[in-house]
Amino acid sequence: MSLLPGQSTEDGATRRTALKAALGVGYAATAMPIMAQTAIKTPATGLAAGEGIFDVDGFTVPFYYAAPEGKKNLPIVLVVQEIFGVHEYIADTCRRFAKAGYLAIAPDLFARQGDASKYTDIGKLIAEVVSKVPDDQVMGDLDAAIAWAGENGGNVKKVAVTGFCWGGRITWLYAAYNKNVKAGVAWYGRLVGASNAVNPKHPVELAASLKAPVLGLYGGQDGGIPLTTVNEMKDALAAAKGNAAAQASEFVVYPTAPHAFHADYRPSFRKDAAEDGFARALAWFKAKGVA
Repeated sequence: MSLLPGQSTEDGATRRTALKAALGVGYAATAMPIMAQTAIKTPATGLAAGEGIFDVDGFTVPFYYAAPEGKKNLPIVLVVQEIFGVHEYIADTCRRFAKAGYLAIAPDLFARQGDASKYTDIGKLIAEVVSKVPDDQVMGDLDAAIAWAGENGGNVKKVAVTGFCWGGRITWLYAAYNKNVKAGVAWYGRLVGASNAVNPKHPVELAASLKAPVLGLYGGQDGGIPLTTVNEMKDALAAAKGNAAAQASEFVVYPTAPHAFHADYRPSFRKDAAEDGFARALAWFKAKGVA
């Protein structure tokens, strides 16, 4: 089942009231303080944008989407959230992609585990929600997001994925999971880590399994993602000799940029790196046949 904002079947209306919070409205409490002077506000003029829901094995997954109004056969970009969930920054990023001609969709990938917007402590958010989100659940929800997009103006033969921080890691994973993805752009996503039941493999272990080339955008001053791990990933990609997607993947490292340099609402924002990265993302998708 999938519903657009404004559709009003009895079942759909009832289930929409069960959504925990309006996606894409306001910023997550754990992301405070907000840097209002740099936070970007992309207007929805000329766009169809808002909330929707789709079902995955009986669970209602809410999402935010944005697309050029009245257009069909649009390239699709999955926008994968940070640990803070689908809040205003992620919604605005969807609108930026929509302004560039995409149907952008950001499903709430934490919906089963909790409401990220309600947390005020990052440690508790990670322990109680983020750390409990299985990778295989995320892969299935992203598949369902593509299916919804395909039923609502998107072209499922032209799919890209991009994500930030937590979503950057997921971008690498999804590019190794779904053969229908044409390209990915990972923004400072973790590349290595300990394996467990929730996160059985990490990007460095999946380099040889990539099905789409990924552009990695990373900060040289990222305290949580050392450049040594970027080099590990580069080596793993280079070693995957028989994998065209791995061989075509690339990295851009911004030497003075910290973690979350694209997050315009946070002190970590670096305007030059963020703008250059977004331009590179659009060019990457175009070059790989998405746009």
